[in-house]
Amino acid sequence: MSETALLLTAGRLGEIHGKTAHGLIRGPSRFHLLGAIDPIFAGRDAGEVVDGRPRGIPIFPDLGSALEALGQHPDWLVVGVAFHGGRMPEEVRQLVLDGVRRGIGVVNGLHQLLSEDSEIAAAAAASGARLVDVRKPKRFEGLRFWTGEALRVEVPRVAVLGTDCALGKRTTATFLAEAMRRRGIRTEMVYTGQTGWLQGQRYGFVLDTTPNDFVAGELEHAVVSCAREAKPDLILIEGQSALRNPCGPCGAELILSAGAEGVVLVHAPARELFEGIEASGARIPTLASEVELIERFYGARVLGVALNGEGLDADELEHAARRIEAEISRPVSRPLFDSGEPLAPALERFAKGGAT
Repeated sequence: MSETALLLTAGRLGEIHGKTAHGLIRGPSRFHLLGAIDPIFAGRDAGEVVDGRPRGIPIFPDLGSALEALGQHPDWLVVGVAFHGGRMPEEVRQLVLDGVRRGIGVVNGLHQLLSEDSEIAAAAAASGARLVDVRKPKRFEGLRFWTGEALRVEVPRVAVLGTDCALGKRTTATFLAEAMRRRGIRTEMVYTGQTGWLQGQRYGFVLDTTPNDFVAGELEHAVVSCAREAKPDLILIEGQSALRNPCGPCGAELILSAGAEGVVLVHAPARELFEGIEASGARIPTLASEVELIERFYGARVLGVALNGEGLDADELEHAARRIEAEISRPVSRPLFDSGEPLAPALERFAKGGAT
């Protein structure tokens, strides 16, 4: 928290792809946030834009006005948007380049690596600005292969999976961890994406920069390290994408390789097609079929469902929650409204007695 940062959201703070910024604004964050740069929402408070709760994080239209208003240079600019395809739009790249020329470091969670951009790298070398590419792959020598040690860990594990990407799996996991701690259950979270690292979470890795042969081993190492060092009562593991998302199926590793016997499933009732590939016509499976897949074929227990209210007003979301609760006989949470509390009793029972 000693280093300061400005978030770069490029007019997208109010969109689902601003989820990296959303996570840091809601917290936790490894940086002290001085503000955000977003021309669409300039003049407002970033917390108010994200969820209606002001957090004293002002939004500026551009870098120059931010530096003038703050009277200081931040240590970092943090790219706060997960641009589709992992590529940085040119207007954002130019903003990054401006910051680097001023000697401001940049933390980048995109697949497009700044350290491999010759112009930005040269500017950083000239100004002394630091470049951190969170998604820069590990060297082969540092990668781990799966050994089976994760299956001998006695701490109960819950995988927070989703029926699609960009639903709030990490946000749900964060809320659930806090809810469990309030109940006296020592809970740790294993992150699997760049935002978890940016938030300062202690255990995890960036799954989608890891060669496939080593995903299970890196996941295992994070889980085993968490169990040995933190000695929690419960481990929550952040999921990525979805089990049946055709452009990036993911999630089975958390059950099979990390030994998660419990699952919280995140779902958007109003979403019919997989996000980002709507033109393909690929439809999201029904929630009931996803529960069946997890329980009958993967052998884990779905402990509850967390809902993303995209496309629904508060009354519609509450109605969807009651309907789903009746259909699948599991507790249902609306995390942005109830902080995951409806799922806490099921997770507490699981933490104390396992999947059975």
